[in-house]
Amino acid sequence: MKKNIFLFTFVTLLILSSCRSYQPVLLTSSQIFKEGQVSFKQCHASTIQSIGKDSLIASWFGGTHESNPDVVIWASRYLNGKWETPIQVADGALDEKQYPTWNPVLYQHPQSDTLYLYYKIGPNPREWKGYVKYSLDKGNTWSTAKALPAGVLGPIKNKPITLDNGIILSPSSTESKDEIWKAHIEISKDRGTTWSIVEINHESPVQVIQPSILQHKDRKIQVLCRSKENKVMSSFSNDHGKTWQPWQATNLLNPNAATDAIRLKNGQFMIVYNPDLAGKDWWEGRTKLRVALSKDGLKWNDALILEDGQTGDEYSYPTIIQDPQGLIHITYTWNRKSIKHIVLK
Repeated sequence: MKKNIFLFTFVTLLILSSCRSYQPVLLTSSQIFKEGQVSFKQCHASTIQSIGKDSLIASWFGGTHESNPDVVIWASRYLNGKWETPIQVADGALDEKQYPTWNPVLYQHPQSDTLYLYYKIGPNPREWKGYVKYSLDKGNTWSTAKALPAGVLGPIKNKPITLDNGIILSPSSTESKDEIWKAHIEISKDRGTTWSIVEINHESPVQVIQPSILQHKDRKIQVLCRSKENKVMSSFSNDHGKTWQPWQATNLLNPNAATDAIRLKNGQFMIVYNPDLAGKDWWEGRTKLRVALSKDGLKWNDALILEDGQTGDEYSYPTIIQDPQGLIHITYTWNRKSIKHIVLK
């Protein structure tokens, strides 16, 4: 008995020590495509998903420039050690008129082989609507587009998470014509067939969009949001997203720019963010990009510098996953000319 207790204590201390000493290591850094290898001039808002051992798929929107009607959704698969030539997988054709597309998000339920591609169609983020396609062959071919139910936008930028009971929590938000930002969660108990909407502190004056969702070990749910407060903002739920506590500021700066965060297999949380304050124009503050770690989701410590650019550079809209082998994949906008792919361990 004493031997078992000693062994359990030793293993526990070893795990805790490993978590405390974890430092991400950069394995590879590359562009999914080079400028001139694609037909679009600008690209933005990438998403990435593991589709098998050593295989990935990434998606983004690209065209003349953001909000132009020729902006469509592109995708590339990473197979046999290289990224394939990007192909168009969705557009904004509605009622014989062409609208820009926005913010694709790849998602796969852990108990299903169906891969979903959520995205938005509309003239701007205040008037866009949510759409979805699915693939049964790991992104090689896609279904026709289907509009999401009225009022359901789908994941706005970051991935849904799936709870142990199979319920999907999809992070979403709205931007009104009055430029008011509010976050909400879209919940599905039937793998995305139907959705219910839960507002997150809509009575608060704090303005936030583009949540990431984290699940803590005690089953508490946390959202981390881009904000107009110059800080990454957080809220917690103790009932699986049904109700939410007041907004709290983390110690992370936020220049009105997107972030993404996940819970790692070692129990720690990882976020990718722009460490700066908002400027006069929306694109200011996006020249630097960092990785930070946290144990509680509120206090973060920088762990890695991904970009340290100059005025005029833009490294933004990161997305992050951890694959079944434990490798961490990050993609982000690289000067609107390409999508950067980072691999950490």
